[in-house]
Formats: sequence, C-alpha cells, structure tokens
Amino acid sequence: MRRQVLSTSISVGIATGLYGISFGAIGVAAGLDVLPVMLLSLLMFSGASQFAFVGVVAAGGLPLTAITSAWLMGIRNSFYAMRLTSEFGPRGLIRLLYAQLTIDESNAVSAAQEGKQNQKLGFWATGAAVFVFWNLATLIGALAGNLMGSIEQWGLDGAAAAAFLGLLWPRLKNQFPLAIAGFAVALVSYPFLPAGVPILLAATVALVPWRAKK
Repeated sequence: MRRQVLSTSISVGIATGLYGISFGAIGVAAGLDVLPVMLLSLLMFSGASQFAFVGVVAAGGLPLTAITSAWLMGIRNSFYAMRLTSEFGPRGLIRLLYAQLTIDESNAVSAAQEGKQNQKLGFWATGAAVFVFWNLATLIGALAGNLMGSIEQWGLDGAAAAAFLGLLWPRLKNQFPLAIAGFAVALVSYPFLPAGVPILLAATVALVPWRAKK
C-alpha cells in the first residue's frame, strides 16, 4: 500500500511539475529575470498564484496589485490547511514545511488514501514531489524563455494574460453570469484604472459565491 501511495505521489508530481515549464517561460516573457521567477516558484509555490502574479506584471500593473491577485488565487490553500491541521496536527517548525507543501495536489492525494498513516504519506510525498519537479521545470522554462529572445516574435507577449484566464475558466465555465460580470467589470474599468487593477477586479468577481436559482 505504501508503494502504491508513493507511486501515485511521484506520478502526480511529474504531471504537475511539467506545467512549471510554462510558468518559467511566461515569467521571463512578463519581463522577470530567471532569479525572481525561481524565487516565486520556491517561496510562493502555488501555481495559480504565480500565474496570477506574472499576469498582472505582464500587464504593467503595480506590485501591490500583483500581490493581491496572487493572494486571491491562493485563498483555497488556507481551507486545505485547516482540514489537514485538524487531522495531522503538525507542531513546531515542521508547521512551516507543512504550510509550504499544502497545495491542491498534496491535499487531493492525501484525501484519497485510507488510514491516517497513508494519508500523511500521501500528503508529504506528493507535496515534496510536486515541489521538486515544479521548480526544476520552472528553471528549464525560464532558461528556455531567455534563449528564445523577443517574446513578441513567438507570440508570448499575451501568454501571461491567457494563462491567467485559463486559471479562472474552471471557476467560470459552470457559472456563466460570473463570467459575464467579470468581463463587464474589466471592460468598463480598463480605461480608468491602472494596468492590472481591472484583472484584479475581474478575479474578485470570479471568486464571489453564486448559486443559480432553481
């Protein structure tokens, strides 16, 4: 059983980590150097938040706007943490590592296991696997992005905004009114607000709880 959990964790780590190549390339396309891109992956370590951050940066937004957008996209990790803390009860400095590895994948693999020991193993093994492969892939993507030269030549100048929209789409595809509302807010506010703020407002609308009336 432990071998199966480890196999699942590594498979998830590799599959998820490959997306880091896109982030590395898009981060460089947004105007960041390799070091800041790597620090985002190493320290922030939340794909949705990272793409949101570089999306606002690419649009010329203020650092505060980029940080707020990233924070909005990472709120769900706090809810994972509350569930996992009640089950695992990490203590001392280990809580810092636990917080760093609390992501969609580690939570999902952990929740799918039977027995507390396997759940713990699924959490730690998946979190570690994703962290390693994600950061290796980010480095590859960032270095490749530098070698590509002009981002406009390859059509990457709009990649960050497209990636941000892709992250929001799963939230919007089953809630069409939110999609329309977010689009309208961004469209109306674009001429009047600094770069990046319309994106932030649209993301905020996307996160508003909504239920269709039956």
